[in-house]
Amino acid sequence: MAGILVLFICAAMTLLAPPANLGDGSGSEELGRDRSALVTAIARGEAQTQVVPEAAQAPSRFALLPAAQPLPVAHEFADPPRAGLMFDVDTGEVLWELHPDRELPIASLTKMMTALMIAEGHRAGEKVLISRAAPKTGGSMIGLLPVGKKVSLGSLLQGLLLVSGNDAATALAEHDAGSVERFVLRMNREAARLGLGCSRFSSPHGLEDDGNYSCPRDLAVLARADLANGRIAAIAGSDRARLPFPIEGGVLELYNNNPFIRAGDATITGLKTGYTKAAGRCYVTTAVRGGRELGVVLLDSPNPLEQVPRLLELGAAA
Repeated sequence: MAGILVLFICAAMTLLAPPANLGDGSGSEELGRDRSALVTAIARGEAQTQVVPEAAQAPSRFALLPAAQPLPVAHEFADPPRAGLMFDVDTGEVLWELHPDRELPIASLTKMMTALMIAEGHRAGEKVLISRAAPKTGGSMIGLLPVGKKVSLGSLLQGLLLVSGNDAATALAEHDAGSVERFVLRMNREAARLGLGCSRFSSPHGLEDDGNYSCPRDLAVLARADLANGRIAAIAGSDRARLPFPIEGGVLELYNNNPFIRAGDATITGLKTGYTKAAGRCYVTTAVRGGRELGVVLLDSPNPLEQVPRLLELGAAA
């Protein structure tokens, strides 16, 4: 019996273990420019694309610095978000905060964790078999996912981040872990590894709010980890993508749903938006201002299109 028990435990550990970091393996994504050079180029108005190199992940690297008192930016909104935080992407310095550890539903900001795990653990050229479940996920979707056929992982990752595809999130989760449920277990293990103390994930997409929450401090850490990954940074900062896809014509064109990028703001480098009725409008926005890259996290903001730019303006002057 003892031998059987040991074998069962080992099998379970193998099943839940994250896949090895296989790198990209795709010649279509050149990531030759380092991030500091990118920030300088954007600040000078010289950068045309947001392409950065892959970076090794280390939990301590992405932790925020202890907040100085007083904070560099003191600002109160007449109609504030339920929680928020502004930070320096490179250093982790906290510039402004409002209930930074308040646990709240985060809607599609959940996909920041999904994207990180997929980009770190898989090659862009891998083929993902589309199950019957993926196209039925609901909410915002890529659409056109062909059941029973294979789609490149790189295309699904683009759809996950550009159009916030819930169908892509399901397909990628199943590809990575064999099922959505196993992937969610991995998400929570990864959250613990990154030191995300107030985060709990119940899906790879955030479409349902029950049991799916985080706080501004954790999301700032996750944003720093995401932007340190070259593939994520390149996608999050782009305005569109033309992708090979198994549909008539063989090409799918996707547009970034980030409203600041859609408006043509060349200083924006990412990252993710989300909305459900329970979560409200949730934004993690990163941009180069004042010669450095700043990040703003707002949860349940009544007016993110005004509040995000105001904080970035104050952060640039701090």
